[in-house]
Amino acid sequence: MTNSDYKIGFIGVGRMGSNMARHLHDEGFSVVAVYDANPNQAKSLADEIGATEAVQLSQVSHLADYIITVVTDDNAMREIFSESADDSLIKNAKGDIFINCATISPDVHVEVEQIAEKYGARTLEGCMASSITQAREGTLYLMCGGKEETFNAAKPILESLSVSLRYIGDTGAAAQVKALVNMVMNINTAGLAEGLGLGAALGLDLSLLQEVFSQTGANSRVLETDGEDMQNRDHECYFSAAHASKDSGIALDLAKQFGLNLPLAEATKKQYDQMIELGKGELDKSGVAELTFPDRS
Repeated sequence: MTNSDYKIGFIGVGRMGSNMARHLHDEGFSVVAVYDANPNQAKSLADEIGATEAVQLSQVSHLADYIITVVTDDNAMREIFSESADDSLIKNAKGDIFINCATISPDVHVEVEQIAEKYGARTLEGCMASSITQAREGTLYLMCGGKEETFNAAKPILESLSVSLRYIGDTGAAAQVKALVNMVMNINTAGLAEGLGLGAALGLDLSLLQEVFSQTGANSRVLETDGEDMQNRDHECYFSAAHASKDSGIALDLAKQFGLNLPLAEATKKQYDQMIELGKGELDKSGVAELTFPDRS
C-alpha cells in the first residue's frame, strides 16, 4: 500500500490532533475526515488540508479506515465510543482500526477495545510522550499497546508520526507506562519550580543556576524545556496544568490498586490542582512556578 491508500480520520483536532493531521497530509496520507467538539476547529483544519468536516462521529468511521482519536479524558473517550448514544464511532465501524492517543486510564482503553471488537473493529493505544512541535514534524515518541497484528497493520501511519516507536504489550500496558512518564515529568517540573523559586528568593543569577543544574544531579529534560520559561514567566501552553493534574491522578489511581503510597506524586498533583483553583489550569505545566517564585501568585 502507498501512503495515499490509507484513509485516515481524526477525532479531536486541538493542538496535538491538528498537527498530527497536517503532518500525515504532508506525507501523502489521505486524511479524509476530521471531527471536533469545537466545529470551528474542525472546519478550519478541513479547509486547510482538503478533508471533510464531519458533523457526526459516525461520518468519520464511515469515511475512514484508520481513525486517530485525541480526546481529553476518560469521559470523552467513553462518549465517542458509546453504545447507547445516537451518534458514536462504533456506527459504521466494521473493519476500522482506532488509534487512541489520549492519556486516559488503562482500564478505559481495555473497555473501548472490547466495545470496538463487538462491532467488528480494532483498537490500538498510541500513547504520546511528546508535544506540539513533534506532532507537526512527525517526531513523536509513541508507545503502543494492543494486539500485535493491529499494531503491524497501523505501522506505516505510526512510523510516519514518530521518531521512536515502541510496542509495549497488551491493551492497557502503554497507558500504564504513559501514566508513569507523566507522573515523573510532573514531579520533575514541580521540583524545578521550587529550586528556581528558592534561587530567585536568594537573589541568585537564575541563568547561571540553570547552567549549574544542567551539569549536575539536578539536570532533567524538564530543565531543558521549562527552565527558561519559568524564569521568564512564559507559560504558552504545550501541556496544560489541568492535563498534568489529570495524568498524575491516573498514576495515583494505579498506585492505590496496589496499596502504594506516592507522596511526591500526591504533592505534585496538589500543586496543579491549586493552579486550576486559581484559574491557571490552562497555563503550561511550567506555570507551576507561579506558585513557587516570590511575589508571583
